[in-house]
Amino acid sequence: MSLIPATILTGFLGSGKTTLLKRVLGEAHGQKIAIIENEFGEENIDNDILVTETKEQIVQMSNGCICCTIREDLRSTLQLLAAKKRKGLLDFDRVVIETTGLADPGPVAQTFFMDDEIAESYLLDSILTLVDAKHADKQLDERQEARRQVGFADQIFISKTDLVGRDEVEALVHRLKHMNPRAPQRQVHFGEVPVQEVFDLRGFNLNAKLDIDPDFLKEDEHGHDHHGHDHDHDHEHGEHCDHPHHHAHDDDVKSFVFRSERAFDPMKLEDFLGAIVNIYGPRMLRYKGVLHMKGTERKVIFQGVHQLMGSDLGPQWAEGEQRVSKMVFIGIELPREIFLQGLEQCLV
Repeated sequence: MSLIPATILTGFLGSGKTTLLKRVLGEAHGQKIAIIENEFGEENIDNDILVTETKEQIVQMSNGCICCTIREDLRSTLQLLAAKKRKGLLDFDRVVIETTGLADPGPVAQTFFMDDEIAESYLLDSILTLVDAKHADKQLDERQEARRQVGFADQIFISKTDLVGRDEVEALVHRLKHMNPRAPQRQVHFGEVPVQEVFDLRGFNLNAKLDIDPDFLKEDEHGHDHHGHDHDHDHEHGEHCDHPHHHAHDDDVKSFVFRSERAFDPMKLEDFLGAIVNIYGPRMLRYKGVLHMKGTERKVIFQGVHQLMGSDLGPQWAEGEQRVSKMVFIGIELPREIFLQGLEQCLV
């Protein structure tokens, strides 16, 4: 059986997750989707669509979707769904997990890598974060969970942009990009997103990600001097921005990029990454890179969530292609200089 793709949907209360899920559950999109609700909040789709009296925690919808509310942990719910699918008791093509508005999506994502049984049944496709333009600034200022959700995202949907001015939307877009430069942002109306923009984004599928996105980690183009350093790594995003009003926020979730044309020494790099993940893992939200390694003609793709890190051999470097390592780190108050100097010392 092929792996079941899974999507994690996160975002603060009121950002439009429920609207998005209702559409997924009610729309005729021809896909059979199992939705796992990770909370019993007041803002819950059951009240509207589902009859909660049933003892059964899995409810079949009219368009073939399934809705299931977690009363115990996610792992056993995923195992149960996969087992029922294998036995032909349930028919669904993919899973969407809605996390609570206050959740850190990290542990949910880690479930797919740490548990062998889950890893043999599911493929984590991406983490989608919905951001409500009207309340985002306040939420991002006051709640670290909201900032973490942005840091984890593979794709950001900004809703309710019609309720605020253009300048505010622009400032928000800029702020989010500063926190997470690798997640494309899309403005949507009340969580109304075409289903094809929600699924098969392959945010975690390393090799595929490169094929779709040749500009992986493309730097912010304006106002940067890229060559002020003898060891060619980039400035933090937006450091020299020409919009002073964009810098009212000094968010603790930030990103930085390391790049070098010299190859990495595999042993040194492994030791260094192991050490930083050990120390800073809980504060490292997402990190990702394409590496030029000594001893292989292929690109090495690596990524991680918190303390979980994995690497993979990618395609061969093309003839005449410049061999450059590029890595992006997104995390909470990470000591940028320690990371950059440490990586520098792992070069051949």
